[in-house]
Amino acid sequence: MSSTFGQSTVLGYPRIGANRELKKAVESYWAGRIGAAALADTAAELRAEVWQQLRNARLDGIPSNTFSYYDHVLDTAVAVGAVPARFTRLGLSALDTYFAMARGVDAEPALELTKWFATNYHYLVPEIDGETTFTPNPTKPLAEYEEAQRLGITTRPVLVGPATFLLLAKGADPFARLDELVEVYATILNVLADAGVEWVQLDEPAYVADRTPAEIDGLRRAYTRLGELAKRPRILVATYFVEIGDALPALLDTPVEAIGLDLVAGPGNVRRLAAAGPLGGRTIVAGLVDGHNIWRTDLRAAITVGATVTALADHVAVSTSCSLLHVPVDLSVETRLAPELFERLAFARQKVDEVVLLGKALRDGTAHVPVPPQSAPEAWHNGDVRARLAALTPADRERGAYPDRADAQQARLNLPELPTTTIGSFPQTAALRRARADLRTGTIDDSTYAALMRAEVERVIRLQEELGLDVLVHGEPERNDMVQYFGEQLDGFAATDHGWVQSYGSRCVRPPVIHGDVSRKAPMTVAWSTYAQSLTAKPVKGMLTGPVTILAWSFVRTDQPLPDTADQVALALRDETVDLEAAGITVIQVDEPALRETLPLRRADQKAYLDWAVGAFRLATSGVTDATQIHTHLCYSEFGEVIGAIDALDADVTSIEASRSKMEVLDDLATIGYRRGVGPGVWDIHSPRVPSQQEVVASLRLAAEAVPARRLWVNPDCGLKTRGYEETEASLRHLVAAAAELR
Repeated sequence: MSSTFGQSTVLGYPRIGANRELKKAVESYWAGRIGAAALADTAAELRAEVWQQLRNARLDGIPSNTFSYYDHVLDTAVAVGAVPARFTRLGLSALDTYFAMARGVDAEPALELTKWFATNYHYLVPEIDGETTFTPNPTKPLAEYEEAQRLGITTRPVLVGPATFLLLAKGADPFARLDELVEVYATILNVLADAGVEWVQLDEPAYVADRTPAEIDGLRRAYTRLGELAKRPRILVATYFVEIGDALPALLDTPVEAIGLDLVAGPGNVRRLAAAGPLGGRTIVAGLVDGHNIWRTDLRAAITVGATVTALADHVAVSTSCSLLHVPVDLSVETRLAPELFERLAFARQKVDEVVLLGKALRDGTAHVPVPPQSAPEAWHNGDVRARLAALTPADRERGAYPDRADAQQARLNLPELPTTTIGSFPQTAALRRARADLRTGTIDDSTYAALMRAEVERVIRLQEELGLDVLVHGEPERNDMVQYFGEQLDGFAATDHGWVQSYGSRCVRPPVIHGDVSRKAPMTVAWSTYAQSLTAKPVKGMLTGPVTILAWSFVRTDQPLPDTADQVALALRDETVDLEAAGITVIQVDEPALRETLPLRRADQKAYLDWAVGAFRLATSGVTDATQIHTHLCYSEFGEVIGAIDALDADVTSIEASRSKMEVLDDLATIGYRRGVGPGVWDIHSPRVPSQQEVVASLRLAAEAVPARRLWVNPDCGLKTRGYEETEASLRHLVAAAAELR
């Protein structure tokens, strides 16, 4: 990259590999099948492949240090020395200390895991306390820059910016330590400059949310200090996911050379730029290509926006709106998508081409770009669905009063105090994954596959009975993913074969594509739930994914308002809940872990979102009688901002992540006067460690300080799909024994 920024760049790129090579290597390292050197070799190969692809695509600005073994926020914590003492005291290697922070070990639970702004990516929350001594450790960004240099590729190292890092952290006012942390960044920039780095990218997405005057002033102070360094690379401060707001004038008060703006999710950024006055020779990195969805860019419309920005700034570089971390790698390998859908999509590799094409068009002053496909095919529209939506009334989103429901449900279920349950899935063994692969390739037929799944359901039911759980689940062996499974059975959806996206660590998902009106072709879960219920006298939960989460974890159509799409999904789920109840299922769980994730970053936009999100959930769950118990589940988000909405869902029981956050959410529930059942997670399933019985007892005693025991449920934080049976059985035995002890 030259000292003048260049015409095209991206803010980041998928790091998992086209075939999830990173996932496989990392999990092999955890399992002891390969060593650290082999893991490092795989990582180097993946980085080299990405850099060479971006160079061959003729991208001007290529980012580095966007690769991560687990999480880029955790990488930044290591780079600034924010490694909690409880992990350094373990005496592990640097790599194993890193993974201990991510996953926990027997002696120490992991860092808290939560959602990265309005995405389904999870980051590890930095812990800042009195023992934290910020210390520069530029090893990783420097090594990756030099690694690319040896390939003849000049890159732009990327780090989470100091202000956002502290605003994401937990501790006693971490942001108060901004000036101290900035000096660490100053040292890192000095080291990078000595190595020949010409540009560095510091990501400050926290500043697209509402920020206090003190936080805005902190941003100004931080980049004034970094900008005035005598020796440093040029600085790009990147923001994304929505409009930058009051942070733009603050950044313009500093010497930074480039500012990145999301012009897809934040079209108002153009107006803010126009109102900002002279930009002082800065480069505006214009996010004209959507990095958060997979629809092709309307290149002609993007050129119009880009030309407007070009009239305001001395130099404009075209970019993605955010990192391409949030989309699959390459559309070209998808051979089974319908042609009319395929031609409307772009994955990361294709989005790079769009960026390069737009950069060239703006530079050359030409609009010779492809015409986007016309409006959606008529076959994607369903008049019956639209008529049903138009006929909805407020009564369709209401159930009876909770006290009456609770009495009817207890009379029907006869549950003990502190009832025990799990969230839904049980371990997905290698045998289950192999059976699913054999079905796809035709090695086994549908009847053989169904028999294998029924055998696993029976195994899970018998295990839960032996463990002594009170409300059982069928274990979901037939499901590939909690959203993809439903997307494959609903009209208006399409599934990919290779569209993997990193969710956290080594966990990857294949989000389905919502392209048309949504409807249910046939019952989706009834046969599995009723089979499981036939095996036991204990209640078995029907398991569904809620409408907001299905939207959040899919790539959603952009040609109609989100509330309409949410209600279409909700109607399909409503039909499923009614059929489950008619088939004798007395407990139905409708998961909404994405409720907080999809919350708009600006407070002014949040009420409208929560109104339709809550309305969609209630539409999905209000078709059953009061005697059927409705559960929901939420996990891995900061719930304080949506605590009123959680109450408004009106679920009979809400299970919620609480183990890593030490039951913090229960204080919020108590504050708003929450009066229904709640199951705060007492076992962190994203860690391989097995909690002891007394550890669970201690968590439950803490929970009981905020929630009366008569309304308290006992459950893990989340589904058990990613765990092994040995740790699952041990942990559930401790969970059941802890509930019995407290009873």
